[in-house]
Amino acid sequence: MKTRFDFYLRPNFLWALGFALTAPEGPASAHPQPEQENPSSVLILDTVEVQGRATDLLGAADSASQGVVGQPEFKYRPLSRVGELVEVVPGALATQHSGTGKANQYFLRGFNLDHGTDFSVTVDGVPMNLPTHAHGQGYLDLNGIIPELVDRVEYGKGPYYADIGDFSSAGYAHMHTLHRLPEGFLKFTGGEFDYYRVVAANSNTLGVGDLLYGAEVNFHDGPWKRPEDLEKFNGMLRYTIDRENWGLALHGKAYRAHWNATNQIPERAVQSGLIDLYGTMDPSDAGKTDRYSVSGDFWSRGDSYKNQINVYAVYYDIALFSNFTGFLDDPVRGDQIGQKERRVTVGGSGEQTWFNHWFGFEMDNTIGVQVRHDAIMDLTLNHTERRRTVGTISRADVDETRLSFYFNNQTHWLPKFRTVAGVRSDTFFFDVSDRLLSQNSGSETASIVSPKLSLIFGPWYDTEFFVNLGYGFHSNDARGVTTRADPYDPTVPQGSVPPLARQRGVEGGIRTQYLEGLNSTLAVWWLNSDSELVFAGDAGTTEASGKSERYGVEWTNFYKPLDWLTLDADFAFTSARYVDAPNGANDIPNSVGRVISAGAVAELPYNFFATVRVRHFGHVPLTEDGSVDAGDTTLVNLGAGYQYKQLKLGVDVFNLFDSKSNDIAYYYTSRLPGEPLDGVDGVLKHPVMPRQVRVTASLSF
Repeated sequence: MKTRFDFYLRPNFLWALGFALTAPEGPASAHPQPEQENPSSVLILDTVEVQGRATDLLGAADSASQGVVGQPEFKYRPLSRVGELVEVVPGALATQHSGTGKANQYFLRGFNLDHGTDFSVTVDGVPMNLPTHAHGQGYLDLNGIIPELVDRVEYGKGPYYADIGDFSSAGYAHMHTLHRLPEGFLKFTGGEFDYYRVVAANSNTLGVGDLLYGAEVNFHDGPWKRPEDLEKFNGMLRYTIDRENWGLALHGKAYRAHWNATNQIPERAVQSGLIDLYGTMDPSDAGKTDRYSVSGDFWSRGDSYKNQINVYAVYYDIALFSNFTGFLDDPVRGDQIGQKERRVTVGGSGEQTWFNHWFGFEMDNTIGVQVRHDAIMDLTLNHTERRRTVGTISRADVDETRLSFYFNNQTHWLPKFRTVAGVRSDTFFFDVSDRLLSQNSGSETASIVSPKLSLIFGPWYDTEFFVNLGYGFHSNDARGVTTRADPYDPTVPQGSVPPLARQRGVEGGIRTQYLEGLNSTLAVWWLNSDSELVFAGDAGTTEASGKSERYGVEWTNFYKPLDWLTLDADFAFTSARYVDAPNGANDIPNSVGRVISAGAVAELPYNFFATVRVRHFGHVPLTEDGSVDAGDTTLVNLGAGYQYKQLKLGVDVFNLFDSKSNDIAYYYTSRLPGEPLDGVDGVLKHPVMPRQVRVTASLSF
């Protein structure tokens, strides 16, 4: 039923609106408007001097849910694992259901993103999500990042940005490494459960640029009954030339890891004492992975334009051995699966922006192109026993190419009203060569067009208002696009999945800096998806399901009341439902309905510092009828330290109150020895890490 909003047609309202949009802000404003005669004075996000969440993004951000987090915000942040870097994005979670070397489980805006679906990440312009991955679509492994060398994280949420494509309807994060270090450092961390980590990095002037180099070695056994025996190695080089109107950066990164994995275990086995809380159904679960990349960026800028070109090449391989269901499918040898692949990815992007005055309006016009090709070799799913292959379920070679074009227009119609309108076109080329079932081989081409529109009003009294609308999508696994027969039983026909799944989003938001020292945003959003990707326990991968709808509210706050004290508090609440399912059977399993995080950092006299962080999530249904819930998880982490000249000492305490909550939980059928052959439905869970203390010593030079 329509409400009484017809007043907007009245002339007096239109007059008032026009006056408000064109009138000066008044004495309360601390943010003068860009000068009309200089198009390059328009605030562009990538040209803002980044200070982190304290950065003034009024006039620069296109939505309330965009932001930037700088090194100052997370240099004191206790990180128990690298994947927690994504938690600098308000409302985002990174958990783990397996070994440390495996990609984290990510959650954002009511999505169980599994290992990366619907949340895209780039590092120095190189996309990290892997389509048609051996373990799961959009697999996102961030273990190759050295946190101390991350300069900033730029993020956004929703399908509202023309330059952002696949795997990003929930959100995206662009991570950028430092250009140079003010001084080199050698850092050693040791802690409980045989945790050892060494990081060394430095930078020097080389020719007309700066060379940054760093390396990391990490060993960890963890609290698990089967020691994790993690060995991780990282290295990176970056050469940067940064001039007033042009620059370039060349990157080289290398990452290697191997580990033993403790996967989720049946809750009933823990309650009966059959398996310890930190035990495993299969002590031979494990993994190893390699990733090597080279990339380059070039940019230039003039009074009326800017442009940027990025190219990259990546080699990647992985082998995972996982048993998620015990002895359900094979009561004798067990259900362990082996997933492996090798791939080479090459790609690049180019973007050109013109700063113009058209018809008296200040305007930015951007065109861009993105291309990527993944050559995936020996993409295999095996039935294994103690990592030994006893049967091959599927094996394929895949070539997947994507070509994208986008156009974006930002127009300042009035001093206090601007629009950002864009359109994006994506075309995918899939070619699958199935080595076992020729009927599952084939080629497919699919295209999709995604329009975007943002309306930005203000600022008034250091406050802006946003309305965002957009279409997005995620791609599906190429093998599912061409499949015709069930790989477990080739006599059974199996329907294919659509190559691309449409998503639609709407958001309204507010960004304010009205109170001195406080940056605050509020966003109310809605997102609809034509197809959902959910975890399938028996296959150890994701499967497409029905249409879904999500909506929620997010409130973020960053406050610096004193020079030495920084506070932040973020709240995200979400409802997630299947559209076509009846009420009472339409909950989306593993959608997180509540995420709260808060922290404080104090830089104290005499070179002392301290930090505390609280991380809470809850309202996580595990079944469609909502009868089973994962329970709430609340963790408190502490950090403190002291710096004396070049020496810095610190101590971090993770999980201060030694919570035994779930890091992640699922509900599906599994079987332990002696249980009925058709298995037992129940909760399978992976606990949070117990309380642990880590001590760090860092020497600068």
